[in-house]
Amino acid sequence: MTDVLHPARLSCGSRVLDLSRPHVMGILNVTPDSFSDGGQHANLDAALRHAQAMVAAGATLIDVGGESTRPGARVVSPLEELERVAPVVEAIARELDVVISVDTSTPAVMREAARLGAGMINDVRSLARDGALDAASDSGLPVCLMHMRGEPADMQNAPRYEDVTAEVRSFLEARMQACASVGIGAERIVLDPGFGFAKTVAHNLSLFKRMESLHALGRPLLVGVSRKSMIGNVLGRDVNDRLYGSLALAALAVDKGARILRVHDVAQTVDVVRMIAAVEAAE
Repeated sequence: MTDVLHPARLSCGSRVLDLSRPHVMGILNVTPDSFSDGGQHANLDAALRHAQAMVAAGATLIDVGGESTRPGARVVSPLEELERVAPVVEAIARELDVVISVDTSTPAVMREAARLGAGMINDVRSLARDGALDAASDSGLPVCLMHMRGEPADMQNAPRYEDVTAEVRSFLEARMQACASVGIGAERIVLDPGFGFAKTVAHNLSLFKRMESLHALGRPLLVGVSRKSMIGNVLGRDVNDRLYGSLALAALAVDKGARILRVHDVAQTVDVVRMIAAVEAAE
């Protein structure tokens, strides 16, 4: 396993995440059009039941998203996103002992989710929307900054890199500096390489292989590759038949020092993490 010095704790609102070990983040899309599970948890009861099941399976974070960011996804209005996300965040905060992450780029959603009990902001646009930096700063919550070029609607239009890993690292470093300019210190930042966002299969594989170089930025890494097209393209599998590929990448991500795995299949990924931990702890 990659020997990486991680910060020991991440303050997530009323909870603290122990980053001395890897964590599994369960995906809860409350959208009609997400690439894998769109529409399955779009009402409050279904969303809460799924969150409960993921926590019971071992998730220590639940990532609630109200805007699909799959390739070609449409932009939703702030009001529509807020109406999807706010009731779910409120219900989970009331019912479950878990860190709630909100997958959003929308300042109004960041502010309201923080008020309702969210513990992290997970933004695929790295706080680039107008007002997002200030909203994140005011929330006091940690933020996950992800690499992406363009918007979901056009991000897969022939992306090109000279050196994908170096360019991802440079982008994330610049966004950390932007955060620092509004008072978001490094201790509040998690980094996501952005697998599947503005990258070809070759870019994704190269970036994954060289992921360790991102540790030079000094922040914990979140990796989200669950069921993604990079798996489908390599293995020739439909989106609902990518479990084994997802678990292989989860194990590799832990070996490369990732501290948060964002996944659909929580129970199976928790088994992977626990098995690796058992081997690492052996005499």
